[in-house]
Amino acid sequence: MPTPEFVLSLREKVGTDHLWLPGCKAVVLRGRSADGGGVDGGVGSGREVLLVRRMDNGRWTLPAGIIEPGEEPASTAVRETLEETNVTCAPRRLAGVGTTHPVTYPNGDRAQYLDVVMVMDYVSGEARVNDDENTDVGWFCLDALPDLPELHARALQWGLAETPEARFVAPAEA
Repeated sequence: MPTPEFVLSLREKVGTDHLWLPGCKAVVLRGRSADGGGVDGGVGSGREVLLVRRMDNGRWTLPAGIIEPGEEPASTAVRETLEETNVTCAPRRLAGVGTTHPVTYPNGDRAQYLDVVMVMDYVSGEARVNDDENTDVGWFCLDALPDLPELHARALQWGLAETPEARFVAPAEA
C-alpha cells in the first residue's frame, strides 16, 4: 500500500522533518509442534514464519506497516499481512514494543517508528505477492531462515518467546 493519506497530509505541513509514527510488525506462524499441539513448538518444530522480500532493499522481513489513526495494532497486523501477502491471520498476543532506528527515505523524508510486534496465527490464503512493495513472499522453517534485518530478527525472537509477558527494551539497553 502506498504512503497513508494522513502521512501525506502531515508531510504537506512539516516537509521532510522527522515524524514519530506508530508501526506494527506481524509474526505470522503456521504449523504444529512435534507433540501435535497448537502452533506453540519451538525452533525445529515444523513451524513456519511468513516473510516478505522488500522491493526497496531486497531484504526478507516480517509483514509490517503504519498503524492508521484510530486503528488497533492487531487490526493493522491483520490488514498489512493480507495486503502484502494474501494471507489471512488472527491475532494471538502482543509480543513486544520497541522503537526503530531513525530512517531517511530517498525523497528526504525522515521518520522513526514505535514498533508494536504482534504474534499472529495463520488462518487461510495462499501466500503470494499482493502489493507493489514486495517482490516475493514465502513461508520459512524456523531453523532455515534467511538473514533478517536486526529489528525484524528481534521481533521474531520476541514472537517465539513462549511467555505471556510482552517484551520491551529496558532503559539500560536502549
